[in-house]
Amino acid sequence: MDRLLTENTDQEVIVLEKFIINGGNRLTGEVEISGAKNAAVAIIPAVILADEPCTLENVPSINDVAIDLRILRELGAEIKFVNKSTITIDPRPIRDMPVPYELARSMRASYYFLATLLSRFKHAQVPMPGGCDLGDRPMDQHLKCFRSLGAKCSIEHGIVDIRADFLFGTQIYFDKVSVGATINAMLAAVKAEGLTILENAAKEPHIVDLANFLNSMGADIMGAGTDVIKIKGVNRLHGAEYSIIPDQIEAGTFMIAVAATKGDALIKNVIPKHLEPITSKLRKIGVVVMEYDDSIRVIGQGKYDRITVKTMPHPGFPTDMQPQLTALLTLAKGTSIITEGIWDNRFRYADELRRMGADISVDGKVAVIEGVDHLTGAPVKATDLRAGAALIIAGLSTEGTTEIEDIYHIERGYDNMDGKLRAMGADIVKRTVSENIRQAI
Repeated sequence: MDRLLTENTDQEVIVLEKFIINGGNRLTGEVEISGAKNAAVAIIPAVILADEPCTLENVPSINDVAIDLRILRELGAEIKFVNKSTITIDPRPIRDMPVPYELARSMRASYYFLATLLSRFKHAQVPMPGGCDLGDRPMDQHLKCFRSLGAKCSIEHGIVDIRADFLFGTQIYFDKVSVGATINAMLAAVKAEGLTILENAAKEPHIVDLANFLNSMGADIMGAGTDVIKIKGVNRLHGAEYSIIPDQIEAGTFMIAVAATKGDALIKNVIPKHLEPITSKLRKIGVVVMEYDDSIRVIGQGKYDRITVKTMPHPGFPTDMQPQLTALLTLAKGTSIITEGIWDNRFRYADELRRMGADISVDGKVAVIEGVDHLTGAPVKATDLRAGAALIIAGLSTEGTTEIEDIYHIERGYDNMDGKLRAMGADIVKRTVSENIRQAI
């Protein structure tokens, strides 16, 4: 949402964008999956650690990446776009200065600048991060890592301030599995003196991708993808060329969208192994999934079977796919139960699906879904990134018209989603709506 002043200073224009979907079309053909959002927003800040320029390929064109790049420019980095998905970043001109407040508060992953600035300058100032409201998301495990490595941490006036005279290797045990804290610990430890051992570490594919990128620059990281990661500090990291892995969540979202529309499509540029938790659940409810070397074919069927799912850290069913699966299960036979095992507040979108005719009851972290014959189009609002994707899936599966507001959430993490869906036969358009409001006097 953007605000613009009109010539009449008593009025403001609010510019809104929404998706309008006329559902009922089967998704067919093929779709190319972009680079992984969760890998990109960690790898881009990691370039700060290099002594030379780095070139990144398969970078998704999404709002969170744009924010990362704006932060780097504000810090002094030189950035060149080779093409739409390839960028070269020269981190050498970067200065020791605070990350701008308005940029940091726009996304959760801005906290990765804490580790990279700390490692390079022994000092970092980053505002408390923003992002989707999924419940309590404390930074205690992040700060525990920084302190264990020898830093002093404080939070004043909404700014996280971290300083260290010297960073040294240590042993860190995570009290709970945390993707963000694992990544921050890796970024801070990679140039620390000695050996750092991370125990009870997160194992997601984008953690492995970050480790591979750092190793391509000369880091010494072992065990990424397991619950014990060992990092032997090095003195310097050189430049590198690196291609970011495909986005498993975007791929999973399109898999479910094809299933929901009873379509038949080839989903290209994927790593099938990363999709196994999603694939197994879809097969269990009756979706046909065929795996190839770097693509997956999804064939939708008639009525789907009910299922019970609990989201878990990787390799369990990903929390970022929970809303999309819920949208599909609203049309399944019988009663499905989804338990959210990661976040406290991930079912806010249930009210929006109920507007479309879904039968969902939520009690804390558990949603009970009674399958219905069909959904109906309705005006709805994206409450967060993945919730917005769920509403798109619901809109595609019904023959009515669905209008989705607050789509800036969706565009934080999906690269040209409406364009890709149109190429598969969907009737979806983005519409800009301007509203005049009178300012208070």
